[in-house]
Amino acid sequence: MNFSNYLLFAVVGFVLLACKKPNNKFSDDVIAKISDFQDRRQADSLVRYLLDRNPVYRIEAAKALASVQDSVASLQLGTMLLEDPEVEARVAAAFALGQTKGTASANALIPALEDKESRVLREVLEGLGKTLYAYDLQNLKNFKAKDSISQEGFAWALYQIGLRGLADESIVSKQNEFLKPAYSLQTRIGAAHFFSRVAKLQVPHGDELIAAASNDRSAYVRMAATSGLRKLDSTKSIPVLLSIAKSDPDYRVRISAVRALAARPSNRAMQGIIQSLTEANPHVGVAASEVIKPTPFFKDQINTVAQSTQNTRIQSNLFKASLLISDDQTLIDQIKAIYTSSDEYQKAALLVSLSATTREYEFIANELLHAISFVIKSTAAQALVAVGEHPTADAAFKAKLATIYKEAILQGDPGVIGILAGALVNPEAGYKKILVDFNFLKEAKKKLAMPKDIEALQPLDEAIAFFEGKEKPTPPKNRFNHPIDWKQVKAIKKDQKVKIETTQGTIVLTLLVEDTPGSVANFVELVNKKYFDGKYFHRVVPNFVIQTGCNRGDGFGSEDYSIRSEFTTTRYKEGSVGMASAGKDTEGTQWFITHSPTPHLNGRYTIFAEVVEGMSVVHAIQVGDKINSISLL
Repeated sequence: MNFSNYLLFAVVGFVLLACKKPNNKFSDDVIAKISDFQDRRQADSLVRYLLDRNPVYRIEAAKALASVQDSVASLQLGTMLLEDPEVEARVAAAFALGQTKGTASANALIPALEDKESRVLREVLEGLGKTLYAYDLQNLKNFKAKDSISQEGFAWALYQIGLRGLADESIVSKQNEFLKPAYSLQTRIGAAHFFSRVAKLQVPHGDELIAAASNDRSAYVRMAATSGLRKLDSTKSIPVLLSIAKSDPDYRVRISAVRALAARPSNRAMQGIIQSLTEANPHVGVAASEVIKPTPFFKDQINTVAQSTQNTRIQSNLFKASLLISDDQTLIDQIKAIYTSSDEYQKAALLVSLSATTREYEFIANELLHAISFVIKSTAAQALVAVGEHPTADAAFKAKLATIYKEAILQGDPGVIGILAGALVNPEAGYKKILVDFNFLKEAKKKLAMPKDIEALQPLDEAIAFFEGKEKPTPPKNRFNHPIDWKQVKAIKKDQKVKIETTQGTIVLTLLVEDTPGSVANFVELVNKKYFDGKYFHRVVPNFVIQTGCNRGDGFGSEDYSIRSEFTTTRYKEGSVGMASAGKDTEGTQWFITHSPTPHLNGRYTIFAEVVEGMSVVHAIQVGDKINSISLL
């Protein structure tokens, strides 16, 4: 190649390189650096960027501090919230303050109630709901929303206030108002979840709540409002709940009705639950079977459904209810006969059935001590704990269980250790008197290691402190151990799609790499390694989540690393994909997809993707369904 041709080739190459569009925002090295400070939890370094001349960097730093949650940044975030000319910067500052506990955050947010931009107010309001103390509550209650966006923020602020036990009659009245059809969808959802999730709530009349549960045009509002009906007087709520359970077109609303009926101690409510057992949608039947009360009057109906259903979860739950009504040896023998020819998830469900009687504790113990399957071992541990809570379980019986617990804990299985250690600290169980020598707990601790076994170490440390007569210890925290691979992050497209082939069909996700680079990079790395191929959906909670990614198949599995939590203003909706965790900064390989909006997860669990195709498949997934493969598109 002569020099002129070489020069031409070099120029063309340079032009092509210059024209190549970056995959995502992390091609900017400063943004990557800011996100790396977030990953390393270096608040001081991030605070300096809050003063940067470039508004993009100020915004990125404020967003990063929402995950770091260090009060050292509250003063500067407050200044940014009041003075920054960029709306997005003030939005980010308000969100970060709301995510950071302490009076400094609340004091920084209160003056921002005067901001003229609705999007800023929306974040300020919800942030105040998370941080305000009772003596400053009037600042929030005096707020007058001027548009739908600030109304939305107000409704979610009151929701947060309610979760913290600070709601009074005036707040209940305001949320009643926000249930009305004239308000925006997000405002109505916020109000409905207030009535659904706030404990010990006094609802004076409930007319607005009944109207929202029965007639709201959005299933998201109806399901939350229906859940809230359990707080009303039975004479008002039961007829409405029975009607909803029978006729609402959305299965998730019917599930809410079934669960609300379970809070009503009446034969009429129980009959409605029993009728829901044979629903066409299996999620409704499972939910109904989980809340069945062991009532002798309904024993024949429970047994009839148990013998006829093809759904193993429903059958196992009903077997348990039946055994709680009557300790029937014939039924026990039937359960054990089915057990021999079942897969591991059905066996696990049947072990839960047998936990209703003390007769089969040795059978359960044998599975705990000798089963190869992690699913069976961990469920056997849970079942044995339940056996120990049986009314007939006296001190002598618990002494037998304690011997089994000790042997099982010394085997070193993290899932088993976590479950049994948690049972030992129950002061009403009396194990402190039974287990005079508790050194086996310390021996078991030597077999565990951070960060992989954090979920077992937390209850184990509590158990050791309990037997030593010490205060409950501070939970262990994962140290920084898995830096983000920024080369990999920069190679991921902003709108990268992922195809998940399951035994129920195909699900397609969009990864949110610009919001959660660490979580997405971790997920992509695992996908490229085929890590998820063959993994089971080990957890399915009707109208909540489907969960997978566990290398044990029982929810107690992880690898020898952890990644950081990444919190953003993205809220959980139907089809949000979140990282499962045992607390902040403990994420690894497990993840879940939501069936519907789950606002109690907002700001607590990383959202790293969203479903763009295949929600019908998500709604069809049951425990024991499998991922065949995952691939990048």
